[in-house]
Amino acid sequence: MSSFAILGGFALSFLLGWPVVLAILIPSVLYVLLGNIPIELIGQRMSYALDSFPLVAVPIFIFVGNLMNQAGITERIFKFADTLVGRVPGGLGQVNVVSSLIFSGMSGAALADVGGLGKIEVKAMAERGFDRGFAGALTGASAVVGPIFPPSIPLIIYGSVTSVSIVQLLLAGIVPAIMCVILLMITVAILAYRNDFPRSDRWPTLRQLGADFVPALPALMTPVLLVAGMLLGYFTPTEAAAVTVGYVLLISGLVYRTLTVEHLLSSAYETVKSSSAILIIVAAASIFGWILAIEQVPQMAARWLLTVSTDPLMLLLVVNVLLLIVGMFLDSTTATLLVVPIIAQPLHMAGVDPVHLGIVTIFNLMLGLLTPPMGLALFLLSDITRVSMRQILIKMMPLYVPLVLTLVILTVFPEVSLWLPKMIRN
Repeated sequence: MSSFAILGGFALSFLLGWPVVLAILIPSVLYVLLGNIPIELIGQRMSYALDSFPLVAVPIFIFVGNLMNQAGITERIFKFADTLVGRVPGGLGQVNVVSSLIFSGMSGAALADVGGLGKIEVKAMAERGFDRGFAGALTGASAVVGPIFPPSIPLIIYGSVTSVSIVQLLLAGIVPAIMCVILLMITVAILAYRNDFPRSDRWPTLRQLGADFVPALPALMTPVLLVAGMLLGYFTPTEAAAVTVGYVLLISGLVYRTLTVEHLLSSAYETVKSSSAILIIVAAASIFGWILAIEQVPQMAARWLLTVSTDPLMLLLVVNVLLLIVGMFLDSTTATLLVVPIIAQPLHMAGVDPVHLGIVTIFNLMLGLLTPPMGLALFLLSDITRVSMRQILIKMMPLYVPLVLTLVILTVFPEVSLWLPKMIRN
């Protein structure tokens, strides 16, 4: 059974509407059975893939995001962001963007941002006169920032797949995330002038700012604790996840006093559901990737890409187009596990920095959350806003500009993502 049959079986299963796990797993199992390979190898490969210390951070950070939603911490973040930038042209639109950056520093996942903070943002924007479709579109666009700002579940998965330093990847995402937020805020301001978006009547006084800052301060310290601990070498990203859980439990129980046993159990239940969905794909993709390695697909892809060009920038542009297409059909986790092992080798051989490639790849795949036909964030936003996906996509059009511009800048100028890791390393 050749590599073409495996890839063809995956493509056919996916097009027939099978769940991604089955589309990956069934061709892989057939390869093992028809190739007279011991069937116990399937279980060994799957368990080996999950026996990974970095992957332990994935369910823990998901648990953090769920705890913050249950304990009402997200509402305090949103209220402080409203006081801080609610008067800026765009009003709650700007609050939406800033809140997503703050919350992403704790949840590490775009869908956690959409599902948790997104409900609060959409409701507040609709009550102040914003179009619900635009509120949903902006929530989706700002949520893209989460997976490149530490902590980042997609970057942790990328690092575990490619053996690239996860700390370096997380540091590399800080500047691009802030840059993306600035471009989104500029876009919202331009749209606000054109469409006369509502905003706060006046700028906050220092007393008002302090009154909302103090309750939000313990929550705002979470990403600071996370990044500082990793920079100072006190803990690894996985240990940082555990420390973050302890900190969130502490502030929820002792500072905010909103944590209950019911909240804890509900957060744990949601974490088990989300983590299982991710990790079963990781396990299935490990068999698929092992088969592709046996069939030398990465080597064939490397030879083909290097015949196209040996210029790092040209190869990055080719890969960006490939990833944009892949992201339209596969979720980011599946795409990372299946595509990254194939493209990483030739780009590294051409001189592309592995950390730079990681940031470009993950940000590119995050755009897939906002592009049909898969567009998982679009489905979630449609449910939250009770607006059709078509209406959200129409309102999304101007917001694609800052997102694509961010991707172009990240691709053409590697130092945007590499500057901070290099400075810390030196």
